[in-house]
Amino acid sequence: MTILLLASLLSAAGDGANFYRVQQIDGVWWWIDPNGGRFISKGVNHISYTADHAPTLGYSPYERNAAAKYGSKEAWADAAVQRLQSWGFNTAGAWSNPETWMRGIAYTPILHIAYRAGGDWQTGSFPDVFSPHFRDKAEQIAQEECAPRKDDPNLLGYFIENELRWGPDWRSPKTLFRTFWELPSDAPGRRVVFNFAREHYSGSLDALNAAWGTSFESWEKVDALGSLDSVASSDGFAKVESAFLRLTAQTYYRTTAEAIRKHDPNHAIIGCRHAGYAMPEVIESMRGNVDVVSYNHYGNGPPVETLESIYQMTGAPVMLTEFSFKAVDSGLPNTRGAGDPVPTQSDRADGFERYVTRLMQLPYVVGYHWFEHADEPAEGRFDGENSNFGVVNIHDEPWEILTERMKQVNARVEAIHERSGQ
Repeated sequence: MTILLLASLLSAAGDGANFYRVQQIDGVWWWIDPNGGRFISKGVNHISYTADHAPTLGYSPYERNAAAKYGSKEAWADAAVQRLQSWGFNTAGAWSNPETWMRGIAYTPILHIAYRAGGDWQTGSFPDVFSPHFRDKAEQIAQEECAPRKDDPNLLGYFIENELRWGPDWRSPKTLFRTFWELPSDAPGRRVVFNFAREHYSGSLDALNAAWGTSFESWEKVDALGSLDSVASSDGFAKVESAFLRLTAQTYYRTTAEAIRKHDPNHAIIGCRHAGYAMPEVIESMRGNVDVVSYNHYGNGPPVETLESIYQMTGAPVMLTEFSFKAVDSGLPNTRGAGDPVPTQSDRADGFERYVTRLMQLPYVVGYHWFEHADEPAEGRFDGENSNFGVVNIHDEPWEILTERMKQVNARVEAIHERSGQ
């Protein structure tokens, strides 16, 4: 199926005039707003009154300062949104307070289906997507979260999750094949992975032993193996891991997409915010199951080759849903959190301009969301991050060099993107 044909299919999500949708026009992808206008999603993540709690302090420094300054969450939300709009932003990104959602900007809730079904972001625990529990949880969440919003013109679309662990990364060295193999013997996913392995080798123990470097005498012995740590990595073993990853991703995306679209056929599914790496088996599984691919990345410039590959594999436009720069001159430690610190706020502003300008030269990119609204506390948030990611500091004061540049750049991105199809 060609990308042009997929364009017409993908734009069918929310194809009524009252909802945001994506569409390719003259070779360039855009969001189309509820009034029919072309729209680039320019967002900021975590526009939050409570911001980051500092465990060592027992409170959120930003929240205390915001409460003293505004007196209420509603007054804070009015001021925060108006200020962001003055800098050219039009979207409340992930983790933003609901109070920001009905104040003239688009919003993007995260459904957290995997984590609410037994996964965990910090440890990288992956839910048993083959279980009835996962299917039931996806259905329940979609009914509770999506059905009430199906007629909301302010909703841009849904993130399914944030940064699922699809393979070895900073949270675990294990592939999902090994992870599912270690589930309890009666878990649905454990039965699926064992049966998948047997079918992968056409029921031949000799083929499995040759690929795994083992000497099992029966399939019962294979099934009794509680961990695969003793199985050395090899090309033969990697092939079954790759094939199982594809099955797992297809099951996850199909299950979540069916639940969301059942309860809200009007709004886009914006993927699960991939965490800086894109495994082909997973990316290909999104085809037809998401309307926009969301990707998080911290670097000096956008990962153009990766984004191009994602687009070619899915046929869906892409949003860069986390990027940022932090500076030494902020006075914050900047020892935890993605990316290397730059020297000054001017360097942060240069980074934003460089990153966004290059991003908008890509015809398949439909938005960018900066991480985040307020700086993290110097004492560290829940995971120890203590960096100058904010557009405002802990006292709710704008980093003016950065925000002035953001205002200038945000004002011209539509013109840059319009030319990207030439």
